[in-house]
Amino acid sequence: MISKLDFVGIPSQDAERSRAFYVETLGLRPDERSRFEVWVGDTCFVIWEPERFGMGFAPQKNGHPALHVDDVAAARAELEAKGVEFVGEILDTGVCHMAFFNDPDGNDLLLHHRYAPHE
Repeated sequence: MISKLDFVGIPSQDAERSRAFYVETLGLRPDERSRFEVWVGDTCFVIWEPERFGMGFAPQKNGHPALHVDDVAAARAELEAKGVEFVGEILDTGVCHMAFFNDPDGNDLLLHHRYAPHE
């Protein structure tokens, strides 16, 4: 029945600030047709302001979109140099490395690299 993921909604209190973070800080590809859509590979992140639709704002917690990088430590250092603050140290699960952080609205994100082969 469900064949793919169309987009991930990113709630924001300031869409312009969020767009700057996702495009300028994280380096995601902006959409040519929509100002508040950015791309992670084939996945669209849609930045939206819930309060404009009569809904309360709440950051997305514990559903961390895992942003693939080739080297978590190097990507973390690059983002820290841009002012991004991480939560805790790099986690090594025995299968992958992960580094947790938040966007300016408090939405959970993580850098991810799987180093163990898929069986």
